[in-house]
Parts: sequence; C-alpha cells; structure tokens
Amino acid sequence: QVQLVESGGGFVQTGSSLRLSCTTSGGSLNTLGWFRQAPGKEREFVATITWRDEIQYAGFVKGRFTLSRDSTKTTAYLQMNNLQPEDTAVYYCATRPSFLNGVWYRKESDYRYWGQGTQVTVSS
Repeated sequence: QVQLVESGGGFVQTGSSLRLSCTTSGGSLNTLGWFRQAPGKEREFVATITWRDEIQYAGFVKGRFTLSRDSTKTTAYLQMNNLQPEDTAVYYCATRPSFLNGVWYRKESDYRYWGQGTQVTVSS
C-alpha cells in the first residue's frame, strides 16, 4: 500500500518562501504530481516529474516553484518562492503505480495515490 505524506506548509507573508515535502512509504515516486486546491475552487495541477526527472509546471508558476526529488525517489520537494495570496491553498502530492515514457500526467484522474495535503496560507 502506497502512502504519501506532505509537510512544510504554513502561514507566510507575500513574497516569502516555503518548501513542501512529499514522502512515500511502500513505493517509489517514479511519477509524481503536485496539485493544489483553494477554497471554493477545483483542484488544479501545479507540477509533475517523470521517472527520468523531466519536469513540467503549470503556467501560473512562472519560475517561482521548483520541483525536485531525492535519488532514492522516496521524497519529493516543491520549493515555492515569491509566494502570493493567490497561492493560498491545500497542496497535495500524488503518484501512480505505472507510467508510460513520454506521457505527461497533469490531470487529477491520472493519479491513484494521494497525500492528505498541507495548508499554505499567504497573507497580503
């Protein structure tokens, strides 16, 4: 059974940084996605990394976020810089049991396993 645990969220001021972590037990983060859900909104894609360390970001990231993963592929990180109030949301990491080379997984339905989420609140 794959379990994911996010951590690193918090309450910060505009322009601040946070680093979120996603740790797995029972599997590897070969393909991982970060999503977020703001109050009253749909969950949206933030970033994804493939097993070959190829990374893709949502357009709103605009160079502010960096997704990385450790060499064991059991922990992934989302470094978020220059946070803005519109980044306020619960952030989730997710993974899936299989993947295809050359396919980008950007939809919520692409992932089977999800963490419980970590709250990020950015005040203006």
